[in-house]
Parts: sequence; C-alpha cells; structure tokens
Amino acid sequence: MDASKSRLEDEQAFVLHTYPFQDTSVIVEAFSRRYGRMGLIAKGAKRPKSKLRPALIAFQPLALAWSGRGELRTLTRAESAGGAHLLTGVAMMCGYYVNELVLKLLQRDDPHERLFDDYSGALRRLSSGDSTEAILRCFELALLREIGYAVELQYEVERGAPLIAEERYAYWPERGPLTVADAGHAPGTVELRGKTLLDMARGDFSDPLTAAESKQLMRRLIGQHLDQRTLNTRRLLIELQQL
Repeated sequence: MDASKSRLEDEQAFVLHTYPFQDTSVIVEAFSRRYGRMGLIAKGAKRPKSKLRPALIAFQPLALAWSGRGELRTLTRAESAGGAHLLTGVAMMCGYYVNELVLKLLQRDDPHERLFDDYSGALRRLSSGDSTEAILRCFELALLREIGYAVELQYEVERGAPLIAEERYAYWPERGPLTVADAGHAPGTVELRGKTLLDMARGDFSDPLTAAESKQLMRRLIGQHLDQRTLNTRRLLIELQQL
C-alpha cells in the first residue's frame, strides 16, 4: 500500500500520542490499519470549536482522512468509527504502555495489518477486564513477531529438541532457549522453566510462576529492541503497583 499518495479517506486508525505544534495545532501519532504508524498535523485542533479536537483521544476507533506527502501529512478529518474502549486504572496504564511500544518499535509508513488487529483486540480485552498480564504478554509477542523477531517457545535451539515442561532453560535473547548446561556463562540469559515457555506458546498465563517468569523474559527481549531505553509507562506501572 502506497502511503505517499496525496489524499486518503476513511482509514481505520487509533491515536497513539499527540503533542503541541505551533500555536493552535497538534502533531498526531496515529496507528492505521493499512499504512502503519503515521505522523499527521491536525491544524487548528487546539481551538475550542475545532471539529478534529473531540476525536483525537486514545483508545477511540477512528476513520481518518489526510492529504499531502512526506513524513508529516495534514489531517483533514477524524471521526469516531465505533465506541471508545473505556479503560481506567491499571488497564488504562496498560493501554498507554501498548501505545508506547508501538510508537518506539514501529517505523513510520510501515504497514502491519495483522498487528493492528492484535492492537485493537488488546484494547478490547483491556476494557472487558481480562487479565492485564496475559494481554500484555500476548501483544508483546505479536509485536516482536511483526518486527522480525520470532520468539522461540517450543524447541531448544542448540539441538532442536522439544522443550520439556519439567526442565529449566536459559533463554538467550540472540538465539532462544538453551539447556542451562549449553548456555554456560552466555551473557544476558534469563533462566526459566520449560513449562513457562510452553505456556507462553499456548497463550496461557494462568500459572502465577508463568506470569512472573514470562514478564521477566519479555522485559529483557523488549529492552533489547529498545536499546535499553526506558519506557515511561512501564515506570509508571511499577510505581502504581507499588502503591
């Protein structure tokens, strides 16, 4: 799909983030279904009577229209395309965490239709009160897959043997799960149960130890792709949980 076309109408999208631009406008970072992450200028959106202003909120399915070429297009229309996902408390912070992951790990104008559906599904599950840990781990795995890093969860990479639930493995981010003996002193490994990895492959995070170990593993993998940059929402989530 050519994201450089000069005009586009009725594109499914969500707002990831907005920030001020000049006196009355804002820059909108949007995640669109067919065009991926987009940078859009919403001219006059800070004015009280702006038609764009009411729609530019997080977690609201939108139909967008824009014009222009280049890295920043001009947003010409933004309308609701369904009920907003009402997120509060920890679920809301998880929603912002998902937004920040998309912002920092996806390049602009790089389509990811499958991930867009995963993103929309994650918001829907967060609004319905499902387990936030399971939702975040599933989305993190989907996001890494989309940027070309498939997380191996079923086979030991040195010999290709199926993982054994009762065994412990050392997950090497650059390669995948190794037996603890094979891993030796490889730097940056995360030690965890075979059961945890197999549970992750099934999307089953009901076991508390699986939830804890998978969180540790995904934090390491996500951190590697962020070049260890700190996520603002992760820090806020930790502070909220401590309270």
